[in-house]
Amino acid sequence: MPRTEDHRLLTGQGIYAGDLTANALCHAAMVRSPHAHARIHSIDVSQANAAPGVLAVLTGADAKKDGLGPMPHNPDWVGPPDATLRLPPGFEVFVTENTVLPVDTVRYVGEAVAMVVAETAEAATDGAELVDIEYEELSSVVHAVAAMEPGAPQIWPDCPDNLALTCEVGDRDATEQAFEGAAHVVAFDCWVHRVTGSPMEPRAVVGEYDPANDRYTLRTASGAGVVRSRDRLAVTLGVPPENCRAIFGDMGGNFGTRNAFFPEYALMPWAAKRVGRTVKWTATRQECFLSDYQARDLASRAELALDGEGNFLALRGVNTMNLGAHTVFFWPLRKGLSMMQSVYHIPCVHFHGHAVLTNTAPTAVYRSAGRPEAIYVIERLIELAADRHGFDRVELRRRNLIPSAAMPYTNGVGATYDSGDYELAMDTALRDADWAGFAARREESAARGLCRGIGVANYIEITSGIPRERAELAVCDDGCIELVVGTMSSGQGHETSFPQLLCDWLQIPFDKVRFIANDTDRVSVGGGSHSGRSMRLVSIALGEAVEELLSKGRVIAAHVLQTPEDDVTYQHGAFAAPGGASVDLWGAAKAAATLVSLPRELRGGLESAGDITNRAGGYPYGAHVCEVEVDPDTGQVKIVAWTGVDDVGLAVNPLILHGQAHGAVMQGVGQALLEEIFYDPATGQLLTGSFMDYAMPRADTMPMIKTAIMEIPASSHPHGIRPGGEGGTTPALGLLINAIVDALSEFGVKHVDMPATPQRVWQAIKTAKDAD
Repeated sequence: MPRTEDHRLLTGQGIYAGDLTANALCHAAMVRSPHAHARIHSIDVSQANAAPGVLAVLTGADAKKDGLGPMPHNPDWVGPPDATLRLPPGFEVFVTENTVLPVDTVRYVGEAVAMVVAETAEAATDGAELVDIEYEELSSVVHAVAAMEPGAPQIWPDCPDNLALTCEVGDRDATEQAFEGAAHVVAFDCWVHRVTGSPMEPRAVVGEYDPANDRYTLRTASGAGVVRSRDRLAVTLGVPPENCRAIFGDMGGNFGTRNAFFPEYALMPWAAKRVGRTVKWTATRQECFLSDYQARDLASRAELALDGEGNFLALRGVNTMNLGAHTVFFWPLRKGLSMMQSVYHIPCVHFHGHAVLTNTAPTAVYRSAGRPEAIYVIERLIELAADRHGFDRVELRRRNLIPSAAMPYTNGVGATYDSGDYELAMDTALRDADWAGFAARREESAARGLCRGIGVANYIEITSGIPRERAELAVCDDGCIELVVGTMSSGQGHETSFPQLLCDWLQIPFDKVRFIANDTDRVSVGGGSHSGRSMRLVSIALGEAVEELLSKGRVIAAHVLQTPEDDVTYQHGAFAAPGGASVDLWGAAKAAATLVSLPRELRGGLESAGDITNRAGGYPYGAHVCEVEVDPDTGQVKIVAWTGVDDVGLAVNPLILHGQAHGAVMQGVGQALLEEIFYDPATGQLLTGSFMDYAMPRADTMPMIKTAIMEIPASSHPHGIRPGGEGGTTPALGLLINAIVDALSEFGVKHVDMPATPQRVWQAIKTAKDAD
């Protein structure tokens, strides 16, 4: 079924935060730090306040005086279904105070220091240039490993060694013993570099304040959803949640980096109260590069131990995550540590993990947070082991895949995978990609002077997210059924797939469903959209709501039809008695609203709700294969084929899932080949602050992507559903580098760092040739 929202969006009828306007609307501009680390000695706002059109200039001191507190984030580091992170004795996890505007210290280039509100956006920008700030510049550090070294600049005074979290997972003694008896050991040191989400829609926020009701309204778009955003707004402003409302429109991309709370989400409603008017702010693309939450940035040192036959014995290493200047999320570190062994049987695993503060923009979750990094490490280790010790790379993987008969399977750090057939996924991908016919294609490329390579990568994810979700149903007298949920679509097709479930279960036409979300005056509970939680949790909550609705309806119908409840049947939207008399859902709702003869608990209408808290994980998995051609004279890499097999458990809407797979692949390709956020280590300045410097994948970066869906039901879910939005991203990093290295094997190239730009590929060829 095609997405029903597409016509609205493609014909310009979408409503984004940037589209919003209001009577007496005024505009805000942010004054941002030009320094990576500095003390704020003074802020002179006199010239800015006197500028034409300026209504207010607000600073961190003003926010503090008005009672604004630090923004709440999600620095959770414990909880199922992930592995248990063990802390050293006496270590306390450090969580930063992330104020909306800093009072005394800036900690990264682009951090907002003051806000100017004016009649127009141009006047606000002009006023911002007149704010005079005296800084005392401090030394800075941008790389996590460097930030842990003795003598490194201290980002926060109460966080020694800039170490916010340090932990370990797995069995150290057993792992060390396994390494001592290994026939082969391969090592891999890498840095999965930093990227940013780059959604098409820049961040935009509209803030309102109603003095009559002392109520703030936030209009924007966030993957956190309206309920969590409203609650965080209330905490930041220091007011009760009922004094805040969040209303979201359409969302022009997210990918995870917009799941956290941004300073502007609180600044605009607060400014609206200060000036007595609605305030709007829209980020420039340069501001997005500077101040959007960024992602990845993990350094990893890992080793894999094998016996003489190629059986994996043990895996060990150290993962070091760059948090940036604030502790917004520990999830990427936690998720990666939970599944470093991926879908392979490795009896002994031990890893250390560090989360480190630096003078860079904070990092957050990004499509498949922490999992692409883990898959990159293990898939590169396997490739290196096969090359160095003479194993066939496919058979080495096959030998060590967890068999389906071993499911559920608890891995070496204590995380339990639910169900699946990993070998079938790999074999399907190899078959669909015609792995057996690759040699002929390599010869054809060689005849054109190009080096052709092929790679395969298996993957799994452990997804979780906020565990509570709610679905509400109401049978309305206009012939529709309202479905209210608390997720936030940023392209996943919720307006289509959620009503599809309801139509299937209630056996009613699709056009009878009215989908409602994104307004806290209608949505009471909801965790937003992240970590593959939307369909996974909404399907459970909606299933319970449907059961309750039908149960209530059956009792009402029995009363109306004057027949025993057990004799009432339901089909195609109507309840029927044995003799043929029937009443549909709307008739039952009308009876509930009008018949005083009904029991009191059934009067008032036909409504229901499913409110669940589910901490079971989601475990999507699959295998991808890609082929590349490399021009050895220029280092240019061209992807010539891509095949992906993703097990989603139950495909509610296969068309949407294929689209999600294509988008996920492109994001992985972007990081592996093109995208990189780069800070100058000497100054802390961002050097990739525009699309002139930050390369993005385009439509012609990829050939047509061949995707296949597997549906082995997830034993951890009552309907067998697995998440389906991140699979292509998770294996892409390791997969592409494997294929590129395979293409360059004739030169003796063993590895190419990401992003695998033409310059890096060319240099790898030259270095290998020079070594010969």
